Amino acid sequence: MNADQQTDGLLGPAAIRDLAQQLDLRPTKSLGQNFLHDANTIRRIVRTAGTTPDDVVLEVGPGLGSLTLGLLPAAAHVTAVEIDPRLAALLPRTVEERAPALAGRLTVVEADALRLTELPGPPPTALVANLPYNVAVPVLLHLLELVPTLRRALVLVQAEVAERLAAGPGTAAYGIPSVKAAWYGEVRRAGSVGRRVFWPEPNVDSGLVSLVRRPPPPGDRAATFAVVDAAFATRRKGLRAALARWAGSTADAEARLRAAGIDPATRGEQLSVTDFARLAATGDGG
Repeated sequence: MNADQQTDGLLGPAAIRDLAQQLDLRPTKSLGQNFLHDANTIRRIVRTAGTTPDDVVLEVGPGLGSLTLGLLPAAAHVTAVEIDPRLAALLPRTVEERAPALAGRLTVVEADALRLTELPGPPPTALVANLPYNVAVPVLLHLLELVPTLRRALVLVQAEVAERLAAGPGTAAYGIPSVKAAWYGEVRRAGSVGRRVFWPEPNVDSGLVSLVRRPPPPGDRAATFAVVDAAFATRRKGLRAALARWAGSTADAEARLRAAGIDPATRGEQLSVTDFARLAATGDGG
């Protein structure tokens, strides 16, 4: 048995290249196409995701099906969203060939994840995905908002993005992705992934990020995110100056900061998502 004839049907490097050749596929940077081909990494991702036999998993960017084949035995159903029509058409055939007993658990949706407004089938309970690097943060935030039934997520992203998503207040990496992800749940780094497990090999390392859903802070999400965007647009400034345009003037910004119990000289990187929500609520007379 060679390295690609996995007993569990997972795809190895030669199988990945063979499938790509069938499609005359040349992976593109614009679609963030870097395909996993290491079975041990796939098993590790599935294990870290903690999926249960009752879970409905949402996968974005399944590509040639490496992670999909690992997820199907561990969940009740997998809904895979793929933007490339060639890959979307091939995926059911690949699963039928390599895991025929599990083919009925798969739904493939040919769509841009950023433009999704609804999903067919049972409501997803977990997001597990090797997200395209170029749109990882907006895709994650869009799906967390679109699919309230998601209880947790485990996503593979560029290492630098993983650091930003999981950063806490007061750290150098803390910024807009950190705060907005924290609106939806508890976020943490869940491991590192090297470059050699992908084809083509990216020029950066990757990281796993785990999110466990919890109730959001009191307040309005859109209003809170608007304050976050304003606060970090000029992150070197104190909030009194950074929020002047958002509030209407420097004086208004100071008044709202004081109403929220926040020092106007503080910078945005010092505030938690709860602080930002409280600040946003001051516009409602809070």
